[in-house]
Amino acid sequence: MNEEQNIISGDDVSIRDMLSGSGYSDKAISYFLDKTYMGDLPQADQETEMTGTCGDTMKVCLKINQNIIKDIRYQVLGCPGAVASAMAAAELVKGKRLEDARAVNDNDIFNLLEEIPDKKHHCIQLAVKTLHKTLDEYQKAKM
Repeated sequence: MNEEQNIISGDDVSIRDMLSGSGYSDKAISYFLDKTYMGDLPQADQETEMTGTCGDTMKVCLKINQNIIKDIRYQVLGCPGAVASAMAAAELVKGKRLEDARAVNDNDIFNLLEEIPDKKHHCIQLAVKTLHKTLDEYQKAKM
């Protein structure tokens, strides 16, 4: 096993310690490690992808029924801040009406995460912008 694989496959305690030392809250770390809403969503009603200025890329997949988000998944190519932000956004909007999901903003995500490093606040913006773009494209397609 090379050094990179060893770092990636390290136990949760050492990963938690590293992220905590970098300025992530326990809640943000849990979002990153658990990845509850990470992955693909077969037969999604809407899928939209966006790349941030830092190069991180997010894709949102939504299942919608009667204007309610029944399920949501993010696919994230990015840092722990991007993953944690995406997971927090998904948790906030699952089960919500489309209008309520569209009202979610950066501050809502930050409050849920509690703390991430200042240099990672753009990750929150990317999670929100990708969500909003997905909702907008879904609404536009329904017109």
